[in-house]
Amino acid sequence: MNKLQNIFGTLQQLDAGEAGKGYFYSLPALERAGVGPVSRLPVCLRLLLESALRNCDGMRVTEEHVRAIANWAPNAPRTHEIPFVVGRVLLQDFTGVPLLVDLAAMRAGVARLGRDPKLIEPIVPVDLVVDHSVQVDFAGSADAFSKNLQIEFVRNRERYEFLKWAAQAFANLRIVPPGIGIIHQVNLEYIAKGVLWAEAESDGARVRILYPDTLVGTDSHTTMINGLGILGWGVGGIEAEAAMLGQPIYLLMPDVVGVYMTGELPPGATATDLALALTQLLRKTNVVGKFVEFFGPGAARMPVVDRAVVANMAPEYGATTGFFPIDEACLEYLRQTGRSESHCRLYEAYYRAQGMWGTPRLGTVTYSQVIQFDLSSVRPCVAGPKQPHQRIELDQLKRKFAEVFTKPIKEGGYGKPETELSKRVHVGGAEKTDFSDAATSPGGEPVAEPSESEMQNQHPTLGKAHPGTPRFRGQIGHGSVLIAAITSCTNTSNPSLMLAAGLLARKAVERGLKVPGYVKTSLAPGSRVVSEYLTRTGLQTYLDRLGFNLVAYGCTTCIGNSGPLEPQIEQAVTENDLIAAAVLSGNRNFEARVHPSIRANFLMSPPLVIAFALAGRVDIDLTSEPLGTGSDGQPVFLRDIWPSQAEIRQLLAAASDPATYRKLYAELAHQNPNWAQLRAPTGLVYEWDASSTYIQHPPYFEQFTLDPPGIREIKDARCLAIFGDGITTDHISPAGSIPKDSPAGRYLIERGVTPAEFNSYGARRGNHHVMMRATFANVRIKNLMLGGEEGGFTIFQPTGERTTIFDAAMRYAATGTPLIVIAGHEYGAGSSRDWAAKGPALLGVRAVIAQSFERIHRSNLVGMGVLPLQFKPGTSAQTLQLDGTESFDVLGLGPEIKPQQELTLRIRRRSGAVEHVHVQCRLDTVIEVEYYRHGGIMPYVLRQLLSRT
Repeated sequence: MNKLQNIFGTLQQLDAGEAGKGYFYSLPALERAGVGPVSRLPVCLRLLLESALRNCDGMRVTEEHVRAIANWAPNAPRTHEIPFVVGRVLLQDFTGVPLLVDLAAMRAGVARLGRDPKLIEPIVPVDLVVDHSVQVDFAGSADAFSKNLQIEFVRNRERYEFLKWAAQAFANLRIVPPGIGIIHQVNLEYIAKGVLWAEAESDGARVRILYPDTLVGTDSHTTMINGLGILGWGVGGIEAEAAMLGQPIYLLMPDVVGVYMTGELPPGATATDLALALTQLLRKTNVVGKFVEFFGPGAARMPVVDRAVVANMAPEYGATTGFFPIDEACLEYLRQTGRSESHCRLYEAYYRAQGMWGTPRLGTVTYSQVIQFDLSSVRPCVAGPKQPHQRIELDQLKRKFAEVFTKPIKEGGYGKPETELSKRVHVGGAEKTDFSDAATSPGGEPVAEPSESEMQNQHPTLGKAHPGTPRFRGQIGHGSVLIAAITSCTNTSNPSLMLAAGLLARKAVERGLKVPGYVKTSLAPGSRVVSEYLTRTGLQTYLDRLGFNLVAYGCTTCIGNSGPLEPQIEQAVTENDLIAAAVLSGNRNFEARVHPSIRANFLMSPPLVIAFALAGRVDIDLTSEPLGTGSDGQPVFLRDIWPSQAEIRQLLAAASDPATYRKLYAELAHQNPNWAQLRAPTGLVYEWDASSTYIQHPPYFEQFTLDPPGIREIKDARCLAIFGDGITTDHISPAGSIPKDSPAGRYLIERGVTPAEFNSYGARRGNHHVMMRATFANVRIKNLMLGGEEGGFTIFQPTGERTTIFDAAMRYAATGTPLIVIAGHEYGAGSSRDWAAKGPALLGVRAVIAQSFERIHRSNLVGMGVLPLQFKPGTSAQTLQLDGTESFDVLGLGPEIKPQQELTLRIRRRSGAVEHVHVQCRLDTVIEVEYYRHGGIMPYVLRQLLSRT
């Protein structure tokens, strides 16, 4: 419990009547004290300022930090770092398990030093939502949900037992079990409070300190909560661990781009269309690493559920945040989702007292740049086939698909001849039938309940079908839709979008339309509330008839857990090199993410997912061509079955029942019997099992000493790989299936794990032996040292042997050879995946030299003691004609290095020629230099904690 301090005379009391009293640090009082023009700051910066003011202790946060934020200059050079102490931390299981494994290892290390293990304990509240582990093995049947949940627990028992241990070991950790919902939708509907409080001491008495709800999360799309006026963004697990242990998140003072919104969405346009339009616009504007704040009358009119869709996509448009200020819409959403009336009154009173109530008007707030956006300009669209910002208006998709089909591979196309576009191939097997009988499988046969051994031994990724798996007979071709998934928190959190999907399904069924048998359909909403209102309105019945049965409450297809295609379909795709398609209501469509065999992936709204599933192909203009033929023999067009706004509004009340939210989010630990019955170890220190292939003691603290290793030059390094532009964290550390002939697959087989039990890379993130073998192992990654060959291979020097990246790294390690990686623009884009930094570090990569970095990944590299270096503009691996035969020195590194200092890269070519190139050191702040000196953020934090006791 902290003592109250009256920094700048800003400590004031708030009386919210029946909602209670408390103290708060007043931003208006800070302005009256002459510290800075606070009321002109963007609202998102005022939240950073409040955190600095409240946590000003003269050590982590100083008065200079407070003054710097209060006097933010909109277009100043960004060289000043500021601290952000968050109110809470949010985790999902893929990134959360390795984070908790690290904390368990830190506890073990502290215990080895004879210190109290409870020294390692989260300082702020931590919520972990288990949502990333479920896979769509079963789809299109009434019992798909229960079967997928069963398989999930069989596959992940060791991980879940570890999580249950962590929940009892760490006092400030809460677990939301599997089968409840997706992390960001659960955060929006339940976890988020808007205003938080903590106890403090004043004159010997305990008092309540009120402060804004802020957070960081170990998932890029933590930004979704910005739609509710709550400041938060995604960080790697490495930074999140430090935040949990009371360390500030350090960031450069940001630019803030204001997006002034006017108008309203036109009929037929959805919040998804808006989000995709803004993603394209803001990518072109280059908001990478900046804060974006939406304001103006158009933003004020938007409901929170629409704002959340836009905010969710911030990583796709490259911003740190996509923030909507606090106003009546936020208050209304809190009430609709079951927050208590007392809490809602306190929430309103607090933000009014802070001068942060209401959406800013034009000219009342200063921004680095203001972009005008007219909501009425939004048109129905999709995004793809490889990037979220590749927006295509609906009437242009057919033409665009044909263009990318023939475009050369090096230009981002598929390099196919135009004459092949109409190619169709035959797929054998039994015909897939209508889904009208809810008691049968999609193939019309009774579904047998799988036993545990069947789940393990007949895993469908081996090409073996579960009992009841349908068999399709017919033709597929380029552009055929093989996966249609309504999934992801991005859109399933929005009742208008989900009701629109249900209404479109009803109209399609009434007209006699059916989904072709080759389309794998699934519905994986972000919370059980969605199922409640779809059932209450009768719409789930029609979704079921089209095969969009509930499969899970989890991320599923959006993160690559789409499950297997029918074996004969996948065989036809592979053997004929078909450019097949997936359509999904998600936020990511990077290569090999949705399914390794599906090359064209398109993001779109939930109703459009159903429309393309009905059409069965993406090479179609849905504005002019029919979806299919109705039961009356007449063509049915999308315009015939598209729901009106009046029809959607009529059903919205069913999705705004506070009692439903309170009921479904009560006693979460007991709402999944599988979780409640799971036995787990107890105690403060985890007992590591050396035979486990899921949870292993990581090596980060095995050689830990109280003295940091320091900073020294890198000499005689070899290049492990040379990459082009757009290398994502999916490329660096894949999350999908584990090939049996990969280094990770061979490791598991050597330990008696059959391919049927491999699970996924994401599920095995608690085992560093698997994950370091998975590093750079994506089947689509292209190492330019091999002429762009796909897969995780490299050339070992100086022998010139072709081998896997992992095997090469181990051979280099045996000779003590440091390694570097060279890349192009936007290195590390995509999910905030800490293993994309941990893996290279364990392989011996000392530095990554790129033309530009994604924000989170650059920070994660520093957090793992890997040096990020940036080429000067106009310089690249191509201009330097690097081929991987060179050796490298990084000169200028030493104890006195400064943030963003210029260093020298010395290149020794095989011919004996030597070349010197200037590179920028991307240790951006003083604290990052300190992290690097300690060998990473975790050794730094551990040394800090041990020095205080």
